[in-house]
Amino acid sequence: MRFRHLVLATMLVTAAPAVFAAAPRYGTWGAATEDMDLKVKPGDSLFDFAEGTWLKNHPIPADKTGAGYNYELPDEIEQQVRKMVEDVTANPSSPIAQKIGDAYAAWMDEAGIGQRGLAPVKPWLAKIDAIKTRGQLVRLMAAPGYAAPIYLGISTDQDNPTRYTAVSGQARLGLPTRDYYLLKGDKYDSIRTAYRNYIVQLGKLAGLSDPEGRATRILALETRLAKDQWTPERRRDPVATHNPMNRAQLMKLAPQFEWPATLNSMGLAAAKKVDVAEPSAVAAAGKRIADVPLSTWKEYLTFRFLSDHANNLPKAFDDARFGFYGRTMNDVPEQRARWKRGIQMLDNSLGEAVGQLYVAKHWPTETARQADELVKDVTDAYREKITNASWMDDPTKKAALEKLASFDPRIGHPVKWIDYSSLEISRTDPLANEIATEDFQWKLQLKRFPHPVDRSLWEMTPQTVNAYYDPTMNQITVPAAILQPPFFDANADPAVNYAETGATTIGHEMGHGFDDSGRQYDAKGRLRDWWSKETAARYKEKADRLAAQFDQYEPIPGVRIKGKLTLGENLADLGGLETAYAAYRRYVARHGEPPVIDGYTGDQRFFIAYAQAWQGKRREGAVRQQLLSDPHSPEKYRVDGIVRNFDPWYKAFSVQPGDKLYLPPEQRVHVW
Repeated sequence: MRFRHLVLATMLVTAAPAVFAAAPRYGTWGAATEDMDLKVKPGDSLFDFAEGTWLKNHPIPADKTGAGYNYELPDEIEQQVRKMVEDVTANPSSPIAQKIGDAYAAWMDEAGIGQRGLAPVKPWLAKIDAIKTRGQLVRLMAAPGYAAPIYLGISTDQDNPTRYTAVSGQARLGLPTRDYYLLKGDKYDSIRTAYRNYIVQLGKLAGLSDPEGRATRILALETRLAKDQWTPERRRDPVATHNPMNRAQLMKLAPQFEWPATLNSMGLAAAKKVDVAEPSAVAAAGKRIADVPLSTWKEYLTFRFLSDHANNLPKAFDDARFGFYGRTMNDVPEQRARWKRGIQMLDNSLGEAVGQLYVAKHWPTETARQADELVKDVTDAYREKITNASWMDDPTKKAALEKLASFDPRIGHPVKWIDYSSLEISRTDPLANEIATEDFQWKLQLKRFPHPVDRSLWEMTPQTVNAYYDPTMNQITVPAAILQPPFFDANADPAVNYAETGATTIGHEMGHGFDDSGRQYDAKGRLRDWWSKETAARYKEKADRLAAQFDQYEPIPGVRIKGKLTLGENLADLGGLETAYAAYRRYVARHGEPPVIDGYTGDQRFFIAYAQAWQGKRREGAVRQQLLSDPHSPEKYRVDGIVRNFDPWYKAFSVQPGDKLYLPPEQRVHVW
C-alpha cells in the first residue's frame, strides 16, 4: 500500500493531438500554466518552474498538514460522500444504509458524547484493572481495541501466495518512529517533553492516580521498546522480514507471549506457524513483558486505550490528542471539522458500504474503458524496455517478462463487496462502534483464514484518492475516486495524461514490481530469488547510486532524505517516468508529432505535467515525520531528483552544465 497519494489520469486516444472534444478542467491543455514560475529555469528546478507561483501564493489550510492536488481532490470526495451519508442518515433505505447513518450519527453527537463522559470507556478500562497475571496481560493485548508491543494478524503466505498465514512483528508506539525516542537535540527533546506532558494530561482528564509518575514510567517503557525495534529502512527488506516459525520456535523466541494460548484466544488455533517480521524486536518485547512491572504495563495499556480512542471521548480528550499529534507533531494549527473526520471514520468502519453508494453515483463506465487502454499502452512500453535492457541476461529477462504478463490491474471498485450484516452498530456509542468494527474486521479475516486467498479483495475503498501495488498478488489497484480531474481528464492533452497517469500511477505501480523489494517476488507472487547473480549485481549498482543521490538532499535543516528508506519509491518513480515517456512516444508514432501549444512542445508539456502531478507542500513537522519514517520522498524531490537522471528531459529543455540539476551522463541512473 502506498502512503503517499498517487495520482491517475487517462489519455485521449481517438482525437488528434491538439484537438480536444471539450475544455480540460485545468488550463487550455490540461496543466495549470498560471501556477508556473517562468523566471525559474527548468534545469535549476523543474518543480519550481512548473508550480513556483502556486508554491509562493497558495497557503496551507489551517486544518491540514499540507496543500496541493493530493489534498484538494480528497476534499471534493469528502463533500460528495458527505451528501450521500447525510441523506442515508436522515432517510435510511436499507439495513446497510441504517448502519451507515447510525455510525455517522453516533460520531457527530458531540453533545451526547460529552454528557456520557467516561461512562462508555469504564468497562474497557476495568478489563485492564482486572489483570492479575502476565498471561492475562498478553491475552488482553491480543483483544480488539487494546495496544500491544507486537502485533498478530493474518496475511498472504509469501512462500505460497494462494494461502493465508498468521503473521507477527513489532507494533507501533506512541511516537511515529523509533527516531523520535532516540535522536538527540533540542527539537527531539522538546517533542519527548510534549509527549510526556500529553500522557500526563490524559491521566489528569481521566482522574488517574499519579499522572506524573505514570508518564515517566510509560515513556521509559516505550523508549526501551524503541531501542530494540528495527529501523524503517531495515523493515523494507522482504527477505529479512520473512521468518516463518512453528509454535516450538515461537516459544523459544519469546516464551513470554505464551503463543499457544494467545493464538487460541484469537481464533488461530489452526495456525501451525507464524511469519515473524522482526524476530529480535519480538524477542526483546517478550523480555519487557517479563521484566517490566505488571503495574507499569497496565498503566501503559490504560494510556494507549484513552489516547487511541480519544476521538470517541469528551471533547477535552479529543482536543488533547490533536494538541499533541496535530499541533506539536505536524504543526497543524486547527483540528479538522468533526464531519470530515466522520467521513474518514466511515471509510475505516463501513468503507465498502459507503463505496457502493459512491460508485453508483460517481463511476462512469467510459472512465474504466480509457483507464484500461492506458494500462495496455504502459504495459507494452515496459515489455519493450525489459526486452531491450542491455544489463539483463536472457534468463532474467524471460522471468521478468513472465512477471509483467501476470500483472493484474484492478480499476474502479471491487467485483464483490464486504457483507456488513453481522456488524453491530450503535447510534449512541461511537466508542463501542470503533471496537466492534475492529472485532468485525478480525472475524472477517478468521473466516477467510482456512480458505484459499481471495484475489478479489481490496485494501482500499473506491472513494480513496490513492492506489497501491501488492507484490504477493502482483496486482495494481486503482480506486474510482482518483480517476477524475486533476488526475484524470479525458479532454486533456495526451502528453499530460501519459505523464500524470502513465508515470505517477500506472508506470509507478508496475515499477514496484521491479523495485529493490518488489523484484524479489516472482510472477506468482512468491518471495524467491529469480535473478541471475550477474544481473542482480548490475541492478544493485544502479539502485545504490540512486540511493546515494537521495542521501544528499536535505529538505529541512539537519534532516536529510534516507536514500535506502525511499529507494523503492524512488526506483518506481524513475521507472514509471522512463516507461510512461516511452508509452507517450509510442502514441506520437501512431498519431504524429504533436504541435506546439502555448509555446511548449509535446515533450515539454509531458514534463511540466509530470511536475504538476506532484504539486504539494507540507508543514515542517509533517516533513520531519515523513523524512524519519515514510518511504516516499517529499514532492519536490520526486520531481527534481528523478528527472535529472532522465536523458529526454535534458533534451526537452536544453539543460546544460552549470544548471543546478545537471548531472554528467555517466552519473545518471537509468533503470529502464
